[in-house]
Amino acid sequence: MGLFKGYERKEDGAIRFYDIKSKKTRFWVVMIFLACCLMALVALFPVFWLLCSSLKNLGEYLSTTQILPKEPDWAGWLKTWNDIGFTMYYINSGISVLGGVVCAVFFNGMLAYVLAVLKPAGHKIVLGLVMWCLLIPPTTSFVALFVNLKKIGLTGSFIPLWLTMGANAYWVILFKNYFEGLPKDFLEAARLDGCSDFQVFTKIVLPLSKPIMVVIVIFAICAAWSDFLMPYLLLNGTAKETVMVKLYSFQNSIKTNQIDIIRAVLYSIIPPTILFAIFQKQIMGGVMSGGIKG
Repeated sequence: MGLFKGYERKEDGAIRFYDIKSKKTRFWVVMIFLACCLMALVALFPVFWLLCSSLKNLGEYLSTTQILPKEPDWAGWLKTWNDIGFTMYYINSGISVLGGVVCAVFFNGMLAYVLAVLKPAGHKIVLGLVMWCLLIPPTTSFVALFVNLKKIGLTGSFIPLWLTMGANAYWVILFKNYFEGLPKDFLEAARLDGCSDFQVFTKIVLPLSKPIMVVIVIFAICAAWSDFLMPYLLLNGTAKETVMVKLYSFQNSIKTNQIDIIRAVLYSIIPPTILFAIFQKQIMGGVMSGGIKG
């Protein structure tokens, strides 16, 4: 069977090439494969329904429960896009994502570099505080954070959104675990050549950490794109509203109908869906390499 051909060269994992010779193992492989297909169908069905519903007109959507549209309304996509002015909100979200990615890689990576490589006095205390941050829901600090941002005049700006991406305990741990597995000889050679600690980080550590950087970049893009509460508190009512903020205000508008809302939701999930579909192997591989020490 074609299903088992991929195991011929497989030498690691729970099921290896010599395990597949057993009929019992083959049976369970087939069962696992079918279960995964079923879970994939369950996960993809809402997206399929959203796509089909967005191609209906309002009358058809309200009058029938049929999933597939009778006459796909392709022009409706463009009409809803232009009516909402989604281009501007895509640009705003892009600015938020771009700055967030830079801060996520640089600041989280810097802290991880200090904890994993430099290890100054008291680094274990800092590491303990970072681990404690994993136990604290981020929303508990939103009120105090928003009050302070308002006092220093940073409301209506993308800067707070960028900086919050640079303070993520989980990403720090991923960076730290990966940095601890880097060859020490390269770092020592760079220091002998006269590189400062910052130059070692930028010229040696980061270039050697592309797998985990790809993972952090993708996580940061998805997080910044789908973030709602902080952008809503800071940007609502300004010309810098992101896609998620506009989506919330759009669905509460009296000028909208169900089809326009469905199309707007579809527009909002397109970028992260495409990103994950393209880079899913890098995400899984980077998380595994960052989570396994050595």
